[in-house]
Amino acid sequence: MNITAIIQARMGSTRLPGKVLKKLADHTVLGHVITRCQAIPSVNQVIVATTVQEDDIDICKEALKYGVPIYRGNEDNVLSRYYEAAKEADSDIIVRITSDCPLLDPEISETVIQYFLNHNYDYISSGLDGTFPRGLDTEVFTFKALEVAYKQATQEYEFEHVTPYLYQNKEQFNIHAFQNHTDQSKYRLTLDTEEDWKLISKIYDELYKGEIFYINDILELFKRYPELACINAEVKQKKLGD
Repeated sequence: MNITAIIQARMGSTRLPGKVLKKLADHTVLGHVITRCQAIPSVNQVIVATTVQEDDIDICKEALKYGVPIYRGNEDNVLSRYYEAAKEADSDIIVRITSDCPLLDPEISETVIQYFLNHNYDYISSGLDGTFPRGLDTEVFTFKALEVAYKQATQEYEFEHVTPYLYQNKEQFNIHAFQNHTDQSKYRLTLDTEEDWKLISKIYDELYKGEIFYINDILELFKRYPELACINAEVKQKKLGD
C-alpha cells in the first residue's frame, strides 16, 4: 500500500507572507516539515504540492534539497493539487500535512495512520475534535475518497481546504475523529502570525539540537516556562471561507 504524505506549500500566505521559507535554526520551516514527514515510519514518499506562481519556484528549489518530488498546480484549488499529485504518485493513502507545522510530531502522525489502517475508514483526522494542539493535525484518507471530493466538491472553501467535503458528508464517507488522551487544545503550535513565529522560534531555541523533538518535550518546556504558551494565546484561527 502506497502511503504518501503531501505537504501543501506556497509563498503567498495572507497573514505571514513567505513564512514557509523563514529560517528556523539550521533549516527553513518547510525543511523541518519535510524532515518530520520523512520520519513517519509508514510514509513511503513525501511530496510538496505547490503552485505554478513564479514566487513558488523557491519552494521547489527548497524541496529538491531534501530529495522530495514536487507537484505544481492551481494556486487557489488546493484540492486539485492534492488529487493530481496523489494520482501522479499512484497513492493509495494520502496523509495531508500543511507547511506551517514545523512542530509536527511524527509519532502522533504514525499513531493516526496506524489507527486508520486498522479500521475501515475513508477519512480520519486528529484535528476534528479539537483535543490536540493546533499544528499537530494529521489527516489521512483514501485516494478513492479524495477522487470523490475532487469530482463532487462545489464550494470555494472545499477547493481551498481539501478535506471539508469529506468530513462534512458523513453519510457518504466513513470518517473518524481521532482523539488525544488529554485535551491540549489550549496550545497553538502552528505558524500563521508573528506571534506564532515568536513562540516557535523560542521553542526551537530551547529544544532543537539537530534532531527531531516531540510534543512531550514541548509540554515539559511549557511547564518550566508557562509564559511561553501565552505568546500566541490570543491568536484566532481562521475559519473555513475566511
